[in-house]
Amino acid sequence: MEVIVVWKGDGMADEARAHVIFRGRVQGVFFRANTESRARELGLMGWVRNLPDGTVESVFEGPREAIEEAIEWCKTSQPYGEVTDADVDWEDYRGEFSSFEVRY
Repeated sequence: MEVIVVWKGDGMADEARAHVIFRGRVQGVFFRANTESRARELGLMGWVRNLPDGTVESVFEGPREAIEEAIEWCKTSQPYGEVTDADVDWEDYRGEFSSFEVRY
């Protein structure tokens, strides 16, 4: 007996989406610009913006490994900012972005 397996997926099995809230010294320290630069280096799509409560919100889309790297970089390697906490919610990949940008 011969078994034929046909894959009907979209080829995006490793694609993910993370919605993140960063807390700490994250506004007024180029956090958004540095996040945008790092996300683009990693080939991620999405956005980053300041929130009125002093936190920074971001949505990253792309390979899960790259998203994890971007979040870790934001938490540990921001040149002028200091993250004290990051809430990460993993969501289904949507593919709705064509770049990574700072939102106002």
